[in-house]
Amino acid sequence: MARSREKEDLESWSNSSVSITKDSSISLLKLITILIIFVVGVVIGLSSSSHIDRYFTLRTEQFSLNNNHGIDNAQQIVVNCEKEDCLSMKSFIRPRNLSHSMTDDELFWRASLVPQKEEFPFSRVPRVAFMFLTRGPLPMLPLWERFFKGQNKAKYSIYVHALPGFELNVTSTSVFYRRQIPSQHVEWGSVSLVDAEKRLLANALLDFSNERFVLLSESCIPIYNFPTVYKYLTGSTHSFVESYDDPSRYGRGRYSRHMLPDIRLADWRKGSQWFELNRALAVKIVADTKYYTLFKKYCRPSCYPDEHFIPTYLRMFSASFNANRTVTYVDWSLGGPHPATFTADNITESFMQSIRKDGTLCSYNSGNTLICYLFARKFDPSALQPLLNLTSKVMGF
Repeated sequence: MARSREKEDLESWSNSSVSITKDSSISLLKLITILIIFVVGVVIGLSSSSHIDRYFTLRTEQFSLNNNHGIDNAQQIVVNCEKEDCLSMKSFIRPRNLSHSMTDDELFWRASLVPQKEEFPFSRVPRVAFMFLTRGPLPMLPLWERFFKGQNKAKYSIYVHALPGFELNVTSTSVFYRRQIPSQHVEWGSVSLVDAEKRLLANALLDFSNERFVLLSESCIPIYNFPTVYKYLTGSTHSFVESYDDPSRYGRGRYSRHMLPDIRLADWRKGSQWFELNRALAVKIVADTKYYTLFKKYCRPSCYPDEHFIPTYLRMFSASFNANRTVTYVDWSLGGPHPATFTADNITESFMQSIRKDGTLCSYNSGNTLICYLFARKFDPSALQPLLNLTSKVMGF
């Protein structure tokens, strides 16, 4: 019995030892596994922390660079705004710099904006915008300089549309200094001439004081002094656009039935390119897309949109506001596609007086006037000096 009990105790102890050994092995294995996991976790954590630190350091540096760049830009903008006073009413109602990066669509949209409040929040003097459409130099520039000399600059503004790349060479004291607008290529007889006219109108419309808009060429001259021109235009209740029905192939013959039903043959009109418009009509011309698109699509080739677009448009929508005549004298008596050109030999006192007053009566507001023309063309560069010799005696400037 005793030996049997000893045996049982020995087996029990042996089994217990084995169990303890097993438990110890398992615990040790668990401990080692936990340690391994912990070490791996620490390594991963340290590695991740390093990447995160580097990431945030890089982002901080990028943010710092971008932020500094933004600050530099902001400072530059502030500096520019301090010079140009970007948010002031003054810069809004009359842009001081004619340079801009607007497309034609953007420009025409902005120029067509019309204030609904009738009262102006500034002292507004109606201004005449003199818009020169030229291929290059202005050979009559000295004559125009004399015309503007000593006049109130609040009463006029100047805009020049020349071929891209051309820069008008004038001194900083000239009234033409920095008066070129962003331009595009223009081809005679094409719709690009209408584009240039609209571009000039739109840029001039950005100045809210501009009330009258005169289109001129490099060969145009003034035949009266500035006070007479200014009073005549700002005092008129009508615009001056030649618009007539020409039954010949040079008039109705250029009409396309593809323009129906929007433009009928009965609406089709022809007139001189050299117009004068008030502000309300200038806005309408610039804002129009529908009728311009028809002209662009169907008034070609040999249709000459510049002779038909504005005369037809005004006939259709604003005939009562148009005097139906031009204020720019042109001699078409020689026939052909171009008017007569006047050289030095043509310039005499009697010739200039005949243009100024030939005895013809022209309608003006509710009455008549002997002054029918304010400007004239087409003058050759050789005519400049003889004209300068006559300005004080004949033209009054």
